[in-house]
Amino acid sequence: MKRELEPRRGYRSHPWDLTPREAIALQRELAPLVVREDRLGAVRRVAGVDVGFRNGGRTTRVAVAVLDFPSLEPVDRVTGEFPTCFPYVPGLLSFREVPAVLRVWDRLRQVPDLLLCDGQGLAHPRRLGIACHLGLLLDLPSIGVAKSRLIGEHEEPPQERGAWVPLLDGEEVIGAVLRTRVGVKPLYVSIGHRVSLPTAIDYVMKCTTRYRLPETTRMSHRLASQET
Repeated sequence: MKRELEPRRGYRSHPWDLTPREAIALQRELAPLVVREDRLGAVRRVAGVDVGFRNGGRTTRVAVAVLDFPSLEPVDRVTGEFPTCFPYVPGLLSFREVPAVLRVWDRLRQVPDLLLCDGQGLAHPRRLGIACHLGLLLDLPSIGVAKSRLIGEHEEPPQERGAWVPLLDGEEVIGAVLRTRVGVKPLYVSIGHRVSLPTAIDYVMKCTTRYRLPETTRMSHRLASQET
């Protein structure tokens, strides 16, 4: 299947009214477009995205928090709630979440230079987790920062802060298992778009203070949890 991707509001777009089989085919088409090397300029603002579901999954709630970098002080935020447009299918969560992100994105006054997504990037069966999908559509450097493993095998990383081991799918390195704090579970970091894995690890650590999760994730989650 070949789909034409048409620019929309300054970023790439594609149809969203897809069956799961069509969505899988589109993932396979988009995955080779992911840039796995550093193509980012000066990073002055970083952003986190949190997407959750209410009303038995019928309502999608999204929050985007933009932080100054490296101070990590909040500078902008947007939220929104919309009818959920795609069923829950493991491996296709970006088709459930990304449309809501795109609907609030243009309301940002401070556009970020780097996006940290609460989810997978390349560490995905078809190498197109939400960080890759969203990074491609927005043409924005992006990183996947997940709290749990979707695929791949790894050894236990050392306990010191900043230590990491590769996440492997066969012989392919698809991410890093990163210890952001001593004595807590590691995070699963992977390339989203236009960022190499070493750079992704570096920015995740620079966005993480005394907690397990980077401030981008913490602030977007806090914002998404507030009542409208």
